Amino acid sequence: MRTGTHTPLRIAVVAPPWFEIPPSGYGGIERVCYSLVQGLTGLGHEVTLVATGSNRTSARFAAVFDQPACGLGTEFHPVQEVRYAAGVARVLRELEIDIIHDHSLAGPLAAPLKSIPTLLTAHGPTGALLGDYFRRLALPLVAISEFQRRSAPDLPWISTIPHGIELEQYPYRPDKDDFVLFLGRLSAEKGAHLAVDAARKAGVRLIISGKAAEPAERRYFEECVVPRMTPDTEFIGESYGSRRTDLLSRARGVLAPAQWDEPFGLAAVEALACGTPVIGLRRGSLPEIVDHGLTGWICDDPAELPDAIDRLDELDPRTCRSVAAERYGTAAMVSRYENVYRLLVAAAP
Repeated sequence: MRTGTHTPLRIAVVAPPWFEIPPSGYGGIERVCYSLVQGLTGLGHEVTLVATGSNRTSARFAAVFDQPACGLGTEFHPVQEVRYAAGVARVLRELEIDIIHDHSLAGPLAAPLKSIPTLLTAHGPTGALLGDYFRRLALPLVAISEFQRRSAPDLPWISTIPHGIELEQYPYRPDKDDFVLFLGRLSAEKGAHLAVDAARKAGVRLIISGKAAEPAERRYFEECVVPRMTPDTEFIGESYGSRRTDLLSRARGVLAPAQWDEPFGLAAVEALACGTPVIGLRRGSLPEIVDHGLTGWICDDPAELPDAIDRLDELDPRTCRSVAAERYGTAAMVSRYENVYRLLVAAAP
């Protein structure tokens, strides 16, 4: 077992089954997994990425499925999760590793099969059912925000590590174009309809970029968003890569009127990295990410959103960028995980 402060560790990072690493389109968890394995290999660790599809990272690769799983958000979702967990168990039996870091939902069910320290990151809400699942697993758990940790304080938390992003991939632009942006899944919980209402009342142009691939998303978009749209509202579909960062860097502000308590808002961090302030509601982790009156505006009611849009010019893009660099760089995330890995490896029997 490798325990020295500077000794390279043999780490298995288990990704979810739904998208390749890095994802070519939608996939926030997958982008985090990519940044993590790239950072760990850059530090000299022996990393094996357990995932689906083909390897596009600097880590060693163990494919559970030849292609990403299908059926996300459908009745086939649970079956695909447990199929993947069975495959993860088979792969882990063959690896010589010091620690497992699992980002999937059902993958941790393989943990009892090996006497190797296993760390989980809770990427979603830790409500009644999922919280009970983590309690029954009784494995060390990382929170991605203090809000998430406070929501279920009795879970076996070992650390709070916000997601990190590669700052160099996010262009800083202090001079903004005359539009605000909604970027995210087109589902009721993300609140795109509130963004349309707020932009209309503020009299500003709104660009909507988001995923509407699942039946429920398409239904929400057609029934709740389209009827509100005006000639100043433009829907451009999904945006990834350079198109996504270009939008984020040019927008006067990003609207995040979420209707649920999101554990972490990666899009908000990406916006700040581009020097773009964020306007949202006081829900979930957003008040941790956005400093009210400094890097954005946090509203208590959707009726306050139009006034917040009017006040975007009071916020300095340089401050947004510097806050993102200080708090959410990839290097900080990787270092924090490395410290947790060494702690667990040193404490293992």
